[in-house]
Amino acid sequence: MLDVSIVNVALPSIENSLHASASQLQLIVAGYTLAFGLVLVPAGRLGDARGRRRLFLIGLTGFALTSLGAGLAPSDEVLAVMRLLQGASAGMVNPQVVGTIQQLFSGYERGKAFGYFGATIGVSTAIGPALGGLIIQAFGAESGWRWVFFVNVPVVAVVLPLALRWLPRGTGNGRGPAASLTPSGRPRLDGVGLVLIALAATAVMLPFVITTGSGDDPTRWWWLLVGAVIAAGTVLWERSYQRRTGAAVLDPRVIGDPAFCNGALLGMAYFAGFTSVFLVVTIYLQQVAGYTPLQAGLVGMPFAIGSAIAAQRSGKLVAERGRALVVIGLALVLIGLAGTDLVIRIVDPPAVAWAVAGTQMIAGVGSGLVISPNQTLTLANVPVERAGVAGSMLQVGQRIGSALGVAVALSTFYSGLAAGLDGGPAAGRALLVSVVLVAVALVVGLVDLRARRRPQESARPGA
Repeated sequence: MLDVSIVNVALPSIENSLHASASQLQLIVAGYTLAFGLVLVPAGRLGDARGRRRLFLIGLTGFALTSLGAGLAPSDEVLAVMRLLQGASAGMVNPQVVGTIQQLFSGYERGKAFGYFGATIGVSTAIGPALGGLIIQAFGAESGWRWVFFVNVPVVAVVLPLALRWLPRGTGNGRGPAASLTPSGRPRLDGVGLVLIALAATAVMLPFVITTGSGDDPTRWWWLLVGAVIAAGTVLWERSYQRRTGAAVLDPRVIGDPAFCNGALLGMAYFAGFTSVFLVVTIYLQQVAGYTPLQAGLVGMPFAIGSAIAAQRSGKLVAERGRALVVIGLALVLIGLAGTDLVIRIVDPPAVAWAVAGTQMIAGVGSGLVISPNQTLTLANVPVERAGVAGSMLQVGQRIGSALGVAVALSTFYSGLAAGLDGGPAAGRALLVSVVLVAVALVVGLVDLRARRRPQESARPGA
């Protein structure tokens, strides 16, 4: 997750060092996101069926090798290819984490484990710009971007032997009460369904990640139609495959669960709102307020701190409060984002950085109460043998939401500048988009909260 945001502040360094064009820079950023989303569902299903430990180790090794290759890239073309492979490796790792948590823990302990997972997501997303700015400042603008990728290698060097030692063998073998087996005794793999789902996700994400936000190349929106056609074909294939084998990727027990559907929709809307905030604020602080990459990145640290503390505590709280905890978290995020929007419009540099840091801490605390509790509640009823693919479907929705939110927010920001607005009002208008998207997530959360309480009310005496 760190590599989603850390590269943003390294783009000027990459451009100067490799003489990369705007289109190549776009591919370096977008290629990672596209490959990540393309691999998620197939990797989740393979982990469920063939072993999550194996897929985790393969993905982790690939991530280290491609990070090393990205840092050593002699040209922008090679760097773009390495970023594609790096994103695919990351997409292979992510579902195994969710599936393993679902496999090994239940009840309060599962909520606690997802709390740590949510803290990791929130912290890594928020500290990416700060860490990137620190690395570039330490190693220089000419070659600092290479160390943005090299930093992954020692991390994996520590994690890989620990994974070999601690990750249990045999988890995620796909053998559950409803698992359909091949004649050899191995779980069936719906290869056609996996490919169709991956292609549909990529087609939907593509128009949002291949734009710089300036609104150019309107033909890219045709990819949404392509995605819709592929999605329709996927549904028809999955229904047929489920009738014949009972082993479709889109398991009716998963997609037919209202808790899963509501949670996935909430996650998509929330990630569309909160992910774009970091990019808009970082661009504003550097291009308008005149801060260095490191200074701009440090403004996001209070968000990371608040998110980490709240997420760690959320494991216990979600068992007590359920969906109400997520609703409270979303309300705090809305307050924090609205405050950020306001101070960017009315506070001038250098005081604006301190004001934004304060409002972002409020949003960070709220975010810590949203991501991991939503993950826990969304996957609560998912069969363990489908945990990897269900978690990856949830992640795909979040990645699509992130791509959509960033594209719309940046387009709003640059169109505001083109219309003659000052940097503060233009950034404020873009942040308003984030506020609206988080508000949509809040509405979904309230609907799901009401749906969860309805059976309890009907079960009361005299109801």
